[in-house]
Amino acid sequence: MTEWRSVTGTQGECDFPLLLKTMLAQDRYFHLNPSHLRIQDLGDGTERANLLALVKGRGRRTVVLAGHFDTVPFDDYAELSAFACDPGALAPMIIDRLKRTGENPEALADLESGEFLPGRGLLDMKAGIAAGIAVLEAFAGEDQREGNVLLLVTPDEEDRSAGMRAAATLLPEIARESDLDIRLVINLDSIADDGDGSFGRSVTMGSIGKLLLTALVVGRETHACYPFAGVNANYLAAELLSEFECAPELAETTGHEIAAPPSALYVKDVKSGYNVTTPARIFLYWNTLQHRRSPAEVLSVATGMAREAMERAMSRLAQRAQNVSPPQPFRLESVAVISFAELLAQARKSDPDFDVSFDLLNRELAERDDLDFPSRARLATEFVWASTKLPGPAVILGFGSLPYPAVTLGDEDLAERIMVALDEVAVEKGTTISRIGYFPGISDMSFLGETTGDLSAAQANTPIWGTSFSLPASPAYKVINIGPWGRDYHHWLERLHAPYAFDVLPHLILRATKTALE
Repeated sequence: MTEWRSVTGTQGECDFPLLLKTMLAQDRYFHLNPSHLRIQDLGDGTERANLLALVKGRGRRTVVLAGHFDTVPFDDYAELSAFACDPGALAPMIIDRLKRTGENPEALADLESGEFLPGRGLLDMKAGIAAGIAVLEAFAGEDQREGNVLLLVTPDEEDRSAGMRAAATLLPEIARESDLDIRLVINLDSIADDGDGSFGRSVTMGSIGKLLLTALVVGRETHACYPFAGVNANYLAAELLSEFECAPELAETTGHEIAAPPSALYVKDVKSGYNVTTPARIFLYWNTLQHRRSPAEVLSVATGMAREAMERAMSRLAQRAQNVSPPQPFRLESVAVISFAELLAQARKSDPDFDVSFDLLNRELAERDDLDFPSRARLATEFVWASTKLPGPAVILGFGSLPYPAVTLGDEDLAERIMVALDEVAVEKGTTISRIGYFPGISDMSFLGETTGDLSAAQANTPIWGTSFSLPASPAYKVINIGPWGRDYHHWLERLHAPYAFDVLPHLILRATKTALE
């Protein structure tokens, strides 16, 4: 499967489920039950599709094994790009390159040990899918099957999770059609571990959440020779950056696990070229990570911090206006810090025809494939700001992309039974397995699991919600992650720990599956 190139947004991504269906159809079970193997088009005009493979036994209890097959591009392999998806050929080439350049001794040692395999998508996450297929085939080979196992493989995880968002609606329909009771979803995604593998050999009982926090900072333009006659949006944005950067107030900790504080991903003014006028507006955004916090709580914390930053900024400007010689006049005023939802309400008061114009803009933005979600959110927020005819300075806080809700397994009894079963496998295999609360990266688990926090504030404060993307309600299945481990995600040295992935992982997944089906 690694050799089937399936970069997100390419024809290879569209072809992958067809190739996988052909491969799985050779299994005796699917030869006898061809209707249990299906491809479900996403219906978004891209030709992308989910693949579902169901092996039925006695009863309604069902475990879903889920993974994504799309990968990030392989341009970073440079002259080795032609071999990026061929682990056998790639490994000696990388070893040779590392020996010649002397770079990354750890990667060289890993690859020379024979325990690690390189290749785009092998770690993230086709090795997980392979383990799921091994479990599906082992289950299909049993004479007396108790329960059912459904393999779900999806595209687009590396971009907008269109595959899993479609599956969130599809799975309950399939469960009704086939009379299935979905007791557990096992996500098969990988974990990065730069140490001895003890962290990578983990079962996660949930997944971290993500919100893309945005800020449109509006100043008052002025000529650069008269800086105190206006308010420079650049400076206000700089104070906001300083306030939010790695701020512990926007981080979360559960036990020893941390949802890391935010770091700015984007800062840009709206000027199209050089002039000596200070910029009118700056757009910024940050990834914020959550364990339990709702979007409303994140927005509330950010609003309080932004107000402090703006008070500090205006006070400092006033002081500096007095400290220059001769002192300069400066209008000390408050900077309004409001949410996008509040701005939207103001625009509707200002213009009775606003909704018609705003809906038209959002429909046009939804067709702009050249714009990512945050860029569309920026344009929409600027439109709403202009419609209010409010004066600056101001800061408008909102969200700029698809939210990934945090999910956690609420059934502690099931979690404990699974860990007992997996500890037995680990002992049999001479290794260890640990339990952590949250998958440490963004994952498709967010769209199937038991979410924490209400998303209504995210919907109200995301300008492009409902046009550029939709988010179906989660079916609230019990979801965990058991997957391979390796090093250097999304890097040309991405490599999989093969003994664990191929010898241990399928046994862990099968035992967890059987436990959930009991």
